[in-house]
Amino acid sequence: MSKKKVKPTSATICQNKKARHDYSIEQKFEAGLALSGWEVKSLRAGRAQLVDSYVVLKDGEAWLVGAHFTPIISTCTHTLADPRRDRKLLLHKREIDRLIGATQAKGYTCVALALYWKQSRVKCEIALVKGKKLHDKRAAEKDKDWERQKQRVMATAANG
Repeated sequence: MSKKKVKPTSATICQNKKARHDYSIEQKFEAGLALSGWEVKSLRAGRAQLVDSYVVLKDGEAWLVGAHFTPIISTCTHTLADPRRDRKLLLHKREIDRLIGATQAKGYTCVALALYWKQSRVKCEIALVKGKKLHDKRAAEKDKDWERQKQRVMATAANG
């Protein structure tokens, strides 16, 4: 009997840190991605960016817009690789309906937060978000600094 290779259950490919800074996250969803072969190889090499990407909901489908997957020259010689093409997100119908209802009625925005591996599949973490005001961003930064300072004080107290 041969043993199968056990891959890590989830490994992050890339994150959208700008979205976490600019928006307050209300609810998260996990979506699959419909990809072509060269895109999967590019993701295995870690060549993806989610900066300025967002999710568009149209005709009962969800699409990832603005994500950039840098093509690897040696793997996509026979196809025309478009690094910024819209990619279909794979979600259940009731999840799509919930997203559509929240974005149209309640004023939420839908953005991509991260791409990661789940077993051998690529998953996209998307979220319903509301924009932060400038004073909210400042307060969040102040809280982060205070937490760092607390950790330093606790570490020096424990060591000395």
